[in-house]
Amino acid sequence: MNMAMLTVRNITDEVHRALRVRAAQRGHSMEAEVREILESAVNPRGRVKLGSLLADMGRRAKLSDEEFSVFDQVRSKAPARPVSFE
Repeated sequence: MNMAMLTVRNITDEVHRALRVRAAQRGHSMEAEVREILESAVNPRGRVKLGSLLADMGRRAKLSDEEFSVFDQVRSKAPARPVSFE
């Protein structure tokens, strides 16, 4: 897997020092610590995706076959049309 590189300029001495201390406390290199911080910022753990949330709600509802059949009765059977932005 190809990995991208990132250079961050103009970090204050205070931030640099705090990163160095944080990395040392966790037994990481500063580079590894920054990677972990960036990964957790853009991919937070515990984030629930909409599809997972809806599937979980469906499992918890425990609808009977008769109750579930209502969805078939009310949903549109027309084929979906592509979105037009014109």
